[in-house]
Amino acid sequence: MAGLESEALFKKSKGIMPGGVNSPVRAFRAVNQDPVFMERAKGSKIYDVDGNGYIDYVCSWGPGILGHADSRVIEAVKETCNNGLTFGAPTEKEYILASLIQELVPSMEMLRLVNSGTEAVMSAVRVARGFTGRDKIIKFRGCYHGHSDGLLVKAGSGALTQSVPDSLGVPEGYTESTLVAEYNDISSVKDIFGKYGSEIAAVIVEPVAANMGVVPPVSGFLEGLRKITEQYKSLLVFDEVITGFRLAKGGAQEYFGIVPDITVFGKIAGGGMPLAVYGGRRDIMEMVAPLGGVYQAGTLSGNPVAVTAGIETLKILKEDTGIYNKIEENTTKIRLAAEEAFGRRVCVNQAGSLMSIFFTEEKVINYTAAVSSDTEKYAMYFDYMLKNGIYIAPSQFEAMFISAAHTSEDIERTCDIINQASELLKPYMGAW
Repeated sequence: MAGLESEALFKKSKGIMPGGVNSPVRAFRAVNQDPVFMERAKGSKIYDVDGNGYIDYVCSWGPGILGHADSRVIEAVKETCNNGLTFGAPTEKEYILASLIQELVPSMEMLRLVNSGTEAVMSAVRVARGFTGRDKIIKFRGCYHGHSDGLLVKAGSGALTQSVPDSLGVPEGYTESTLVAEYNDISSVKDIFGKYGSEIAAVIVEPVAANMGVVPPVSGFLEGLRKITEQYKSLLVFDEVITGFRLAKGGAQEYFGIVPDITVFGKIAGGGMPLAVYGGRRDIMEMVAPLGGVYQAGTLSGNPVAVTAGIETLKILKEDTGIYNKIEENTTKIRLAAEEAFGRRVCVNQAGSLMSIFFTEEKVINYTAAVSSDTEKYAMYFDYMLKNGIYIAPSQFEAMFISAAHTSEDIERTCDIINQASELLKPYMGAW
């Protein structure tokens, strides 16, 4: 619950920013509360303007894999700032970061640094269309790829239905080439290719869906996408804005053993600062200007401050051989605690250090199952967690992120609070 200082800041902010926030989920509307305004963070903790501290499982929506304000990253960024914030000209640091990414993710034979996941995905789709000479793409219901016009769509009545805009201000013509399939249903993809195969430039997918809550791929799904795109000479694009460098050093493609044609990274690649990446096969990326006819540019792309944060973060992830096992083991402890506390009344999904608790008895493997969740119960759960010092996503349909900074004490307390929350919710949930 927001304190007095947060309430005052929110009241002032609403007069000058839409909804008082700069990104919709921050408004806390999904949990029927006013937002909490944060002031600082360190390690596994985040602190609001009223002086309350929380164990943080939002982690800035993923990039905080090392925890907040890691001293190694902060000191490197400070040093870089002393030399200037941005030049709009090439720097050696850009090459260093690009080389490090290429080393960790061999499929990225050539890559381009940009400023946000939305920009990176938009550019990747443009490159796919330019390379193939085709216009149509396939995305999946419930997967989010940023707010560019062509991807901000929702599904129609069936897998073959072309999408209509999911936002005001987006002309229908911008989305008429976007086809929507069902996540984890390879037959829906085959049906679309059967009708439009020669027109499809690419399939874009979150290898682990993380914007309808965490929904891992079922066995054979990613393999099926790789096979059918090769069959029709289309491209497979992995949107790893969430999973990149979080599931493994080489991202979801290393974790699952599937090599896409184009990959998009964000968040962690910039160490929590504004930076994203798209890249892939050399012959595809050579279509990008100034080498080829696909235009994309940006004054702040590869700015030295964000690049420095990315270099230091990825160097730590590369050198710390135990980090991924640690964060996955801690995530598993929380998942098991939630399953024991709530029983069959919830579905708890996990992929590495990503987790979601869905307030539904259905097994959540797709968008339809995800939206069967009881959002009112999630709001009650969120409220109890927040009041007891646990900061989780203010939406049923977001991920929980575990970082290397979370201590055994953090994990133990979190499990205890989850158990207490289950006792609170028992009268509203029926028999376990």
